[in-house]
Amino acid sequence: MASSSVVPSCVALALLLLVALAATANGDELSAGYYEKTCPNVQRVVRSVMASSVAAQPRMAPAVLRLFFHDCFINGCDASVLLEATPFSPSEKDVEPNASLTGYTVIDDIKSALEHDCPATVSCADVIALASRDAVALLGGPTWSVPLGRKDSRFAADPESTKKGLPSPHDNLGELVTMFSRLNLDARDMTALSGAHTVGMANCLHYSDRVYGTDRDEEIDPSFAQTMQQMCQGPSGKASFDVQTPMRFDNAYYRNLIARRGLLTSDQTLYGGGGLQDNLVEMYSTDGEAFARDFAKAMVKMGNVPPPKGMPVEVRLKCSVPNY
Repeated sequence: MASSSVVPSCVALALLLLVALAATANGDELSAGYYEKTCPNVQRVVRSVMASSVAAQPRMAPAVLRLFFHDCFINGCDASVLLEATPFSPSEKDVEPNASLTGYTVIDDIKSALEHDCPATVSCADVIALASRDAVALLGGPTWSVPLGRKDSRFAADPESTKKGLPSPHDNLGELVTMFSRLNLDARDMTALSGAHTVGMANCLHYSDRVYGTDRDEEIDPSFAQTMQQMCQGPSGKASFDVQTPMRFDNAYYRNLIARRGLLTSDQTLYGGGGLQDNLVEMYSTDGEAFARDFAKAMVKMGNVPPPKGMPVEVRLKCSVPNY
């Protein structure tokens, strides 16, 4: 007599799929050709969706780039920043440093397109890495070959780890060096990656400490401080990192630092102390190609940071929830 506990074939197939997708480490070597056979159109799909999204809403480019940074700094590049909260697990999205993140819908649109073309194949972590590269290129910045093969964490980091793991807009140079070194990123990497602030905007909450309450002209250009104070009082309370070319990925960020017009404390701290940091800022301010080259190298290096050893990972079918 047949057993009544036989699992329906469709359910069995689904369970086998989830088992095949799951893993306990992100130990495979990343490679640019990772999807050559399993999803050869992955780069074209990501580029196409990004181009359409940025054409409709240009702010999505810096938003997606910021997602990549905030993901990789917490437990490596594992798409944990995309996970929604559950009754059993908090979300990294809800922690104060991440509360202003946007761009999630763009990642969801890319993932949906890839699930149509290559079901259960491309990780959300790889989607963010590719999308951030294309975001930079769409803003006139460099492009680079992205190593692929990341996996997605099944769990988000706890709120305290998330808060402590992200650089603060109020950090000084020593604090930034320590923060970046945890990801095996050196001072040159840090200075180049900070150039991402050549695009995008910041909330007054994050720059008010720099533009208010100081008459020390050697630390901030007075006219810049006055302009940013006015931005704080505006309806949005936001200001562009670079008011001249706010949506162009160029080396103006470094020229602003030399002119004492860095928006955040963590920006301006890169210049004025002498030594290596000043030399790098001065080089990038006059040599846009050197900045572009070092930025691309540092993005690859940051993108190679894996999840903690033993972290349960998988290829998520939907970026906001694990596969169960």
